[in-house]
Amino acid sequence: MKEVIATTAAPGAIGPYSQAIKAGNLLFCSGQIPVDPATGTVPEGIKAQTAQSLANVKAILAAAGASIDNVVKTTVFLADMSLFGAMNEVYAEAFSAPYPARSAVAVRELPKQVLVEIEVLAVR
Repeated sequence: MKEVIATTAAPGAIGPYSQAIKAGNLLFCSGQIPVDPATGTVPEGIKAQTAQSLANVKAILAAAGASIDNVVKTTVFLADMSLFGAMNEVYAEAFSAPYPARSAVAVRELPKQVLVEIEVLAVR
């Protein structure tokens, strides 16, 4: 059985996918790019974009009754691996030990030419 999780506090899905799906005690959050849901704008720079992507993730988690502390796995997509250090600084402020497992990869291109996209798997 799966339950759709949706909130206006994060950018809406543009296409045939859900912001998140809850299946049993697992919460699968779609990748979040750094679009401000209130204005539709994207902030400048990797640090601001990472912070906005994480804010979007947190909003979806909250809609599911979870928090960043429930995250067990993240995947970070970067437009370029040279952005890793600055992204990691902001990322490190969002999570506390024990940190979730993480993959970080560079991809050729992200939607809206953003610099970062973050998806998470949480347990609730």
